[in-house]
Amino acid sequence: MESSETRPSEAVSSKTHTENLIATLPTREGWSTPLLLYNNCWIRPHCLNDAMAVQDKLKPSPDDIILAAHPKCGTTWLKALLFTVLNRSRYTFADHPLLTVGPHQLVPFVALLPGDLDRAEMLPSPRLLSTHLPLPLLPPAVSTLGCRIVCVCREPKDAFLSRWHFEKKLHQGISLGMDEAFAMFSEGCTPYDPFWDRYLEYWKESLARPREVMFLRYEEIMSDTPKVIRKLASFLGVPFTREEESGGVVEQVADLCGFTSLSSVDPNRADRVEVEHAGVKLVVNPSSLFRKGEVGDWVNHMSKDMAARMGQLVAEKFKGSGLTF
Repeated sequence: MESSETRPSEAVSSKTHTENLIATLPTREGWSTPLLLYNNCWIRPHCLNDAMAVQDKLKPSPDDIILAAHPKCGTTWLKALLFTVLNRSRYTFADHPLLTVGPHQLVPFVALLPGDLDRAEMLPSPRLLSTHLPLPLLPPAVSTLGCRIVCVCREPKDAFLSRWHFEKKLHQGISLGMDEAFAMFSEGCTPYDPFWDRYLEYWKESLARPREVMFLRYEEIMSDTPKVIRKLASFLGVPFTREEESGGVVEQVADLCGFTSLSSVDPNRADRVEVEHAGVKLVVNPSSLFRKGEVGDWVNHMSKDMAARMGQLVAEKFKGSGLTF
């Protein structure tokens, strides 16, 4: 009997299909690597195969919970919060997985690093997953089956600044200046962008299906974390009980998942981890996931002209949508 796993001939055929597709896609230089335009999403060539695999191989389940976060908008923080809220009856705060394991190990991406999709498929139900992919690149069943989605976005100037600092650490030796990087970001030519399309896709979905899609701004989580934690618990169908409220469980969740706590855990302080993905070697610095976590830090790095241009762009792109920052 033949194995149900992908046969060598099928793997070669898939690789050839991807290579042929890449040859037909618009391309341009990115911050550190070339970018391809696939379904109105700029994406790195070595990530395209993963994005296509998600559409072809990820089998959504109605009870899946997906964190859809734009890069550097609070992914690590929201992973920790979602995992802790959803699993709070399984662990004590004194002996919690987050004290020894990073959030990205507890909540896998469906497409970013080697083996992510395989790990996602092996998780027990209900699965807690994460992605940077835009909504149109997820399997249609994510919407038709009613999977719950929590999307987090961030004020674009802060999002740009955080991404820029992260990219410089991830791709050591990058020579691109901030002015040129800002111009590319404003043109929508950075990985997973244009950012305004990504924000609006999930925003509009949250308006159409509020029981299944929650849209959060990084700034609102910062301003009142306990309030957002309660919202997340209700959205996930596990609201806090009176006993938990009176026992300070919400505050304990906030403290465990806070910037100071997460950034001080040993797995998140590592200086250098090398990862090879599709022939591309990356130096991943877990500590670089925790830069400042501040709101409004852009004022210390960006010129007034940059800020004005970004403000005008945001106003133009989000006009009439009801989405504001």
